[in-house]
Amino acid sequence: MHPLLLWFHRTGSPPEFYRLSGLFLPWMYALAALSGLPALYLGLFRTPADYLQGDSFRIIYIHVPSAWMSMFIFAFMAFAGAMALIWHVKIAEVIARAAAPIGAMFTAVTLITGSLWGRPTWGTYWVWDARLTSELVLLFLYFGVIALQQAIEDPRKAARAAAILALVGLVNLPVIHYSVEWWNTLHQGQSIRLFASDKSTIDSSMLAPLILMAFATKFWFAASLLARARVLVLEQESGKDWVRQMIRNEQGLAS
Repeated sequence: MHPLLLWFHRTGSPPEFYRLSGLFLPWMYALAALSGLPALYLGLFRTPADYLQGDSFRIIYIHVPSAWMSMFIFAFMAFAGAMALIWHVKIAEVIARAAAPIGAMFTAVTLITGSLWGRPTWGTYWVWDARLTSELVLLFLYFGVIALQQAIEDPRKAARAAAILALVGLVNLPVIHYSVEWWNTLHQGQSIRLFASDKSTIDSSMLAPLILMAFATKFWFAASLLARARVLVLEQESGKDWVRQMIRNEQGLAS
């Protein structure tokens, strides 16, 4: 077996994953707070108002990182699903299942905050714009993945069916990203280009809190993912010796 694959299987064993995730979990929450709280303070109170949109532009500090996370988590979930399908890594099924509700939450926040921003800017909460519609499709894909995970009684079959839908749904991600370039849309074009040769059109005083908030959402996702995955692992392994031994140890410490 390839050394990397062997490492995945060893690290992905339920007892080892539970132990390691317990070590990383508090650090992820701490990093999310250390990056998110300053980002919100700078974005909401220190950054100057936009010369056209006024203070309503500040919703970007929730809307834009949520939009980035909605696509990132879907790609992450599909990757975990592919690992489960190809290499039968059991913990990858748990990770994909744990990620789906978090991704759906970020997508819903993206749509809601976008609508709240659209009312004063566009004069309407919703239009069947290419960017908005493709983001709504992403939310439905998340719902489909969650429904498959819940509807099929056999967890392994449910994970495989959800993974296939997630892999098929990947085609929607470039549609979301490039929709403002492929079609004439009401949604504004890309103004943040971190890795492109042309510079971002957003002012640096507005960009810094946004980047900090993007890191905060990544750390918060990692913490939430680990917390949810630990619960799912305990549910699936509830009859195993290592779970019973862990519970006895914790009860012994509590008494």
